[in-house]
Amino acid sequence: MEIVLALAIGVLTSSGVYLLLRPRTFQLVMGLTLLSYAVNLFIFSMGRLKIDSEPVLNPGMVANLANTADPMPQALVLTAIVIGFAMTALFLVVMLASRGLSGTDHVDGVEQEAPK
Repeated sequence: MEIVLALAIGVLTSSGVYLLLRPRTFQLVMGLTLLSYAVNLFIFSMGRLKIDSEPVLNPGMVANLANTADPMPQALVLTAIVIGFAMTALFLVVMLASRGLSGTDHVDGVEQEAPK
C-alpha cells in the first residue's frame, strides 16, 4: 500500500512540474492543481496509513493513537481542498481575462514563431 501511494505522489508531482513548464496558461493551472493534489496525498499519508481503524473512540477502548485514526491530517487536507478549489477558480478567471486582453494564452503574452 505504501509503494502505491508513493508512486501516486511521484506521478502527480512529476506531471504537475511538467505542466508548470509548459508555455500555455491553462497547462500552468492544471500543473498547479496536480501539485496541490500531490501535496494533499503527502499530508494525508503523514497521518499513518491504517486500515480498519476507528475514527472515534468507542466505549471500552483505550484512548490512544494506536486505536484511532489521526484527525489532524484529514482536517488539513479538507481545508487544502477547499482553498485549492477557490485558488483554481481564481486562476481560471484571471486566465480568461488575460486571454481577452492580450488575445493569446501564452504565459508571456507573445506567440512564439517556429524556427525557419
